[in-house]
Amino acid sequence: MRIGSVSYEAPFLLAPLAGVSDSPFRQLAREQGAALVYTEMVSADGLARGQRATFDYCRFDPAERPIGIQLFGSDPGVMAEATRVLCDLPAEQRPDLIDVNMGCPVRKVVNRCAGAALLNDVPRIREIVRRMAEVSMVPVTAKIRLGWDGNSRNVVEVSRALEDSGAQAVAIHARTRAEKFEGTAHWEMIGEAKRAVGIPVIGNGDVRSEEDALRMLEQTGCDGVMLGRAAFGDPWVFRRVRAFHERGERLPLPSAGERLAAGLRHLALMVRDVGREAAAREMRKHVAWYVKGLPRSAAMRDQVNKTHSVEEMEELLRGYLAELLTWGEPARDEGGPPDSGAGREGLVAAG
Repeated sequence: MRIGSVSYEAPFLLAPLAGVSDSPFRQLAREQGAALVYTEMVSADGLARGQRATFDYCRFDPAERPIGIQLFGSDPGVMAEATRVLCDLPAEQRPDLIDVNMGCPVRKVVNRCAGAALLNDVPRIREIVRRMAEVSMVPVTAKIRLGWDGNSRNVVEVSRALEDSGAQAVAIHARTRAEKFEGTAHWEMIGEAKRAVGIPVIGNGDVRSEEDALRMLEQTGCDGVMLGRAAFGDPWVFRRVRAFHERGERLPLPSAGERLAAGLRHLALMVRDVGREAAAREMRKHVAWYVKGLPRSAAMRDQVNKTHSVEEMEELLRGYLAELLTWGEPARDEGGPPDSGAGREGLVAAG
């Protein structure tokens, strides 16, 4: 599989996820089979101004390659300058791809004429991508939505404009900005865009299982599938999807012990990446996802949200695992999804 000069080993990619897809999260996803990962969106203006905090969002571990850095902004000159800045980095710090966010529905982004707001201005899209492609040493791609709302679903027009302007792939979240993450994704429009362009098309939206991923490939003819929320607390989703796609094999869900061990490792990677104070704060949401569906997970989430240090969080996670071991077979958590199905044997093996 290729996007321009960049090859990747399977058609299953980790989506750029604001506030979630930091370096530790991406490393875990790559280890479990995500073939390509993206950073959370990075301000083009911050890069162009040389802001240190913005550059921090662009840091990645070599194990994360191939990796794309996703930029957001609306000024063609600033987007081109940010692209030049990234390409001028030493080779070991330079991304493999540079992606343009044209899909974020959040008000504070669209109010700056960025994210999904760009879908209302196709000439601006053409100018942004053309100028970025002119200065880039790596492939330029874009992530879009179907359009602004149900009355302006211009995904085919935008996909053609991206290709004509020099983009080498397009990822399509099959909802409009107005739909945000609600309702059912319109996969048929991914297929329409795929038939309209020659560059790789990556589908996104409502992929939660192995079957979903394969159905999207088959129904739309897309070249890749981008998973986002399905990976929250479950980087193993990539391993399961690839096993099903490559061998027709259905792998078991991770045991409770595997999930908590991953949470502890995620915390350690976070400490290394952002320091202890920030790690304790940023890991709260990740721990909530790792324990979702396990016994007494609601109480566990409440306790984690009250922690103020890495040590407190580690102690809670280890104590919770020990508690699960004494119970043996985990039960279904009321109001949550089924647990992993792993009993005491799975807990001990993973712990």
